[in-house]
This record gives sequence, C-alpha cells and structure tokens, in this order.
Amino acid sequence: MTYNDSFIRACRKQDVDRLPVWYMRQAGRYDPDYRKIKENYSLLEICLQPELAAEVTMMPVHKLGVDAAILYSDIMNPVASIGIDFDIVKDIGPVIANPIRNAADIERLRPIQVEQDLSHILKTIQILDNELEVPLITFAGAPFTIASYLIEGRPSKNYIRTKTMMYNEPQLWHALMRKLGDMVATYLRAHVQYGGKAFQLFDSWVGALSPLDFRTYVLPTIQYIFDQLKDLDVPKIYFPGVSSGELLPELRQLPVDVIGVDWRVSLAEARRRLDHKYAVQGNLDPYLLTGPSTLIHQQAKLIIDEGLQDPGYIFNLGHGLFPEASIDKLKELTDYVHEYSAEVLRQRITSK
Repeated sequence: MTYNDSFIRACRKQDVDRLPVWYMRQAGRYDPDYRKIKENYSLLEICLQPELAAEVTMMPVHKLGVDAAILYSDIMNPVASIGIDFDIVKDIGPVIANPIRNAADIERLRPIQVEQDLSHILKTIQILDNELEVPLITFAGAPFTIASYLIEGRPSKNYIRTKTMMYNEPQLWHALMRKLGDMVATYLRAHVQYGGKAFQLFDSWVGALSPLDFRTYVLPTIQYIFDQLKDLDVPKIYFPGVSSGELLPELRQLPVDVIGVDWRVSLAEARRRLDHKYAVQGNLDPYLLTGPSTLIHQQAKLIIDEGLQDPGYIFNLGHGLFPEASIDKLKELTDYVHEYSAEVLRQRITSK
C-alpha cells in the first residue's frame, strides 16, 4: 500500500480525494479485542510495553480503516517524570497521591526528562513510525486540564480547588502553568523527533472557564507552548474540549493548523468565530452512535456537507469514544464518510 497522507493534506487545507477520518479514543474499550487485553493489563501497564502499545494503536487503523492513528497513551503519563505520583483508577480516572496545594508543591516539580523517564513512549512512536501507512498523531494534555487533576487530586465536576488557586493565588497559578507548559512543549518535541507526524493538545475541561478567565489564566500558556513548537514542520492541533464554543474567538492568534470542535457548535459557526483561519476537526456527538444507522448517516451527512464548504476539514467526533460504542457502527460510519465525501468531491471536479 502507498502511504495515506489525506489527514496531513487536510490539516494543511490542501485538496483531498475524500475526507480523512479518525476518532478520539479510537483505541479503546469499544473494541472486544482491546477489552481482552485489558483483562490482563492496565492502561499504564500497556503503555510500558512498546510493542503492545503499538499493537493497540494500530487496531483501529486495521479494523476501521481510519486515516490516522493516535498514539495509545494517557495525558497523565508525562507528569510521572516531573514528580507526580498517580494511578488511573477504574471508574474514577487519574488519582493523584501527592496533589498540588501550595507553593512548595509547585517548587518541587522538576523538569521533564523524556528520554530518561518516558523511553517506552518514544519506543512506541518509533515502532509505529516504521509500521504505519497512515500518519501517527501524538498528543499531550494541556496545562489547565492537567492542573485540574493535579490540584483536585482526581476528576472534578466543578474544579473548585483549581479555580480557588486561580482566583486567589494567581502568581502561584501562573508558576504552575509555566512548569506544565515547559513539560508539554518538551514532551511533544520529543514525539516529533522520534517519528510523530502530527500532534494534538487536548484541553478537555477548559470549557469550564469563561472567555475572560481563559484569556487571563490559560491562553498565555497555550500560546507559549505552540510558540515553542513553531519550528516543527508537522500539523499542530488544539482541541479546547467540550462546551468550548464560546472560547473559539480567543484562539485566533494561535500558531496552529487545526482547531477541534465539539458538537455544541456547528462547523460553520466555529469557522466564523475563528475567522476562517484554521482547518477544523469534528464534530459528531459520540453518543449519536447509540442511534440507528439511518440517523447516524443523516447527521454525518449534514456535518460533512458543512465541513466541505471550506478547505481543511477532518471528520471526527466532538469528544472521545465511549466504551459502549459499536465497532460495527464505527466501521459503517467510517465507510460512509469516505464514500459520501468522495462522491461530493468527484462531482465538484466534473462540474467545473
């Protein structure tokens, strides 16, 4: 097979024969074969085994026919290198043994040592770079999302400790943001050096902030991260997570290629709020996959038609896949996006 670069081309607003497709959390518990692996290994144990992590990463490429792989990892992995002790607890998520609550906790955070502490992740990237026939997307968690876990000690719905530090101790907050920003930039640079072909910065929970608070307390660090990585000639994606539509106008100066969009704002409106500066990615509600195929196709068609109005569109979900998703419906959706978008693009060429 020849290398499939449609994802890279779409990120750069170049012509494609059909829309590229990939799904956030596409290597996950909806896949029965993955569930069998998880009977013997935890997420973190899989990450420690490069051959196994690479196998899991490639599963959806082979089974679904998606146009990009995303590294099997977890956004918390790099914090182990800076001095945070954590575990991923079933039905809870990241649980921090030593949460950050004061200046001393922030001061003890050390610079990340990617090659020394996270060599298993870099080895996984190398394996995938050699074996994949589609681009490998690597990723990191953005500083606000990571900080929310580090400060709260576990997932939170209201982020009260996080916002308390942000509002009451802004100097402390910005010190933590800068340390996490340096961690993320160093981590992502190593990914590209070892074979990553694109990267996405996940800010899953930053939609909990108002535009003013995002602009004041978070955006400077996001800008800093992407400024640090401007020299890397790979597509750069920022996904501001769920309920983030009101934040989109704040992103218009970021040196990125693609902005991810959740399902609460249309692609047309997202592009308008972004001044049509970026390629966009999204934005099917993942829970629509519980519905009948006719409804999935109907809504996918609406999104595809909207996505194709401007150059630069990648079909994806508005957030990650959930364990109960049907692998058969995912394969059917992938095929539908490819076939329908290819037909629309063919008709455009013949009508010229």
